This record gives sequence, structure tokens and C-alpha cells, in this order.
Amino acid sequence: MNRRPLRRCGATAALSVALLLSACTSSAVNSGGATGRGGLGDPLFPALGNSGYDVQHYGLDLTYDIKGKHLTATAEITARAEQDLHSFKLDLQGLRVSAVQVDGEDAGFSRKGHKLTVRPADGTRIRKGATFRTKVAYEGTPQEMKDADGAAEGWIKTPDGAFVSGQPAGSMTWFPGNNHPADKATYDFTITVPNGYTAVANGELRSEKVTGGKTTFQWHSAQPMATYLATATIGKFDVRRYRTPDGLPLYVAVDPAEAAGSKGPLGRLPEIIKWESELFGKYPFSSAGAIVDHTPPRVDWYALESQTKPVYAGAPDTATVVHEMAHQWFGDSVTPKTWKDTWLNEGFATYAEWLWEEHEGGRTPQQQFDALYRDGDENENEDGDEEDGRWAFPAGDPGKPENVTATPVYERGAMVLQQLRKAVGDETFFEILKEWPAKYRHSNADSQQFIAFCQERTDEDLTDLFDDWLYGKGKPDWEY
Repeated sequence: MNRRPLRRCGATAALSVALLLSACTSSAVNSGGATGRGGLGDPLFPALGNSGYDVQHYGLDLTYDIKGKHLTATAEITARAEQDLHSFKLDLQGLRVSAVQVDGEDAGFSRKGHKLTVRPADGTRIRKGATFRTKVAYEGTPQEMKDADGAAEGWIKTPDGAFVSGQPAGSMTWFPGNNHPADKATYDFTITVPNGYTAVANGELRSEKVTGGKTTFQWHSAQPMATYLATATIGKFDVRRYRTPDGLPLYVAVDPAEAAGSKGPLGRLPEIIKWESELFGKYPFSSAGAIVDHTPPRVDWYALESQTKPVYAGAPDTATVVHEMAHQWFGDSVTPKTWKDTWLNEGFATYAEWLWEEHEGGRTPQQQFDALYRDGDENENEDGDEEDGRWAFPAGDPGKPENVTATPVYERGAMVLQQLRKAVGDETFFEILKEWPAKYRHSNADSQQFIAFCQERTDEDLTDLFDDWLYGKGKPDWEY
């Protein structure tokens, strides 16, 4: 995710009051029995996600009436039971559920808050280790979610369709699922819209068929993806399909109103992918691209690293494209186990911006580090906002939901990496930049795993470095 100048962009955090209240009663991870409980005990968003199963695949069939702003859909969810289950839960905010089936049989269901509880027919127990398929039919007008600062996420209605962004919880406004980054799955999207409109999702476009007054787009995403990275953005776009010099398929969809401003930065997309592949190792997915929409002012953020196709709420600059594409390695392929470790996404993507600036003949990462360390009051950011200042809290321990994409996660996260570089030396540091995303490719990892990973590669004791720079309170007075 990226931000507009002087303001952290993006949907973060403090969610609806109902969601936060549900966290108080559903935060424990289920330890036994035959009921999959709601909430995975995430340190920042305890009500998100569900226990008892692991999703393998989502098959989403969506029909969107743009004029009526109405969604009619089915979701087919293939999962593996991690315990015996008489019932289990899915995350779904709003929308009306008309029917649920488990393995082809009608199932009972009930709703409470954003939890959909499913009960297989006639007391059927899903055995631990079994693969089961759940089909949910639902419809309605998707309602976007609001953060504490008024920023929007989820299914955001636009004059010509919908701008779809899911961090941290917005995916549940348009499909039911296990809405937590720890449960990644593959996806198929079938999206039907009126003729003349385009529906863009993750992965590769398998087909585009016109039937009567409607067009159906089928997308396939073969590599595992967290729910917050899924998109199904709909609108009138100028579409360009081409390949990088290395043969990687690219799909770029740009709202005509943003075409002029996007042309230069997105024209460098193949160059950016090549440059980042040299730094971070082989590009982790089977395609890449971008979605640039002309969004309402209420969106109030800039970009999200939706897997294979970052979404931009307006024409991006080149540094933002660098940032979001770096997330394809850091955040999308290697995804944090919990939202507490978001710095593993944003610190690396911000550091990629620093490296790009140096690549373009600008400041070195050390010069950028020095400027941030020396400039500004320790309790304020560039806006004079004491709550969002770069020393307000440790990058590795945001503490509150509203901090998950605040300044320290980005800037101090990148500063941790620069201190690490000084400690281990350039050769080892740049090996880490490649070996870390290679080891945890398409999986999840946390900060302690990263610390151990780095320590294994050097004789230098890194304890004080991470204690001070990743977890220490206030502005560190110690430089490695």
C-alpha cells in the first residue's frame, strides 16, 4: 500500500464498531471440539478470520448491475478441515444469503455481525483432514467499509462500476471467506457486466465472452493469495495487453480520465519488474499489470498491492509503481502471519523506493535514513500529527488497529533494513533481499522468523539492532 504525499494512504484499520465489538467475544483460536470458531486471535484484528479449516480455492461467480449497483453472486469454497466440524464460520459483511450447500447438500446457516455460520445437513460431521466444498448464493448492494479516519475500503462504487480494495478487511464486503492473511488460496473469477464495461481481477484472463447485452470475463489466479489482495474492479478502461522482454504477460487497465498521467510511470513497468527481479529474485507470479481507476474523493488513499495487478486510485507516480510492485515479493508472495508484522510488507516496499531513487541518480538509502533520523520532531510527522509521527510506536509492534499503515510501519520499517545493511554488510544484505522471499515464496512468515533468518547469515549479534530499531519505543539514540 502507498500513500499520498504527507498522508498515509490506504484503508487501515479501525473498522466498524460492530466488528470491533465482535472481536471482544470471538478472538480465541479454537482448540478442539467440532465447532470452527470465528476469529483467529490476530493481535490487531482478533475478529477477522475463522478457525477449523484451511481454504484451498475460491471460485467466485459475480454479476454486477452497474446502474442498479446490485451484485448477484455465488462463491464455491474448497477447504480442508483441520479438525472435526459440525459447523464453521465465514466472514461476510452485509449482502443477503439465500442458500448454502456443503458437498452438494443443503446446509443450515445463520448470520451474526460479519460472521456467517454454516451447519452441514442432518448433523453431518466433516472429518478432520477431509476436503469439503461450500457453495454460498448471495446478493445485494455491497456496502463499502469505513476506517476511523473516513477512508474507504471494500467494494467502492464509482460512476462507471466499482473500485475494489480489501486491506485489511474489505474483501468480506463482496465475497464470503476466511478473511485473514494467514489463509491463502487460489482463485477463479467469473465476472459478468454490461457490454462496454471491463471487469479486471487477479491472475490471467482466460476468456471474454459476449452474450446478449452482457460480457463475462473469466480470470484465473493460480498462485496462493490472501483475501485482502483479491480484486474485481469494474469500469470503462483502456486496456493494454503485452509482454515484457522476458515474456511475462502484462495486463494494464486505465480509466481514460487517468490515461495521460499514467502513461509515463506505467510505461516503465517492464523496466521496474526487471530491476526488482535482479534485486529480489525471480518475479513470483505468472503475470503482472496494473489497474488505474478514477475514484471518488472519499476513497482518500492512493494504491494497494492487489496480487499481480496493483490498484491505483488515480494516476500513480513512478515511485509508487516501484513500491507496489515490490509488494509482489514482500506482502503478496511472502505474506505476514498476522497484521502486527505489516512492516515486513511496507518496510521492504519503502526501502525499494529508496533503492530506486539511488538507481535514478538521487539520494542513497543512507542519505534518506539520515534525513529521516535527523529531521523533524520525534513526536510529529511532516503534517505535525503526533499520533502518526515516525517515532510514535515501534514498526514491529503497532499496538492498535489504526496504526497498521501509519508512518512508523513504512519509514521506521525501512530504517530497520538500512541498519541491518550496515550491520551485515552489502553482500550479505543483498543476499537476504533475494533469499528471504525465495525461502517463504507463496507462504506466510513473521518478524521472529525474519530475525532468525538474518542472524543465521552473519556472525554479528543482531539482538540490540532489532530490539532498538524494530521494537524499541521512541526515537532510538543508538546507531549501529
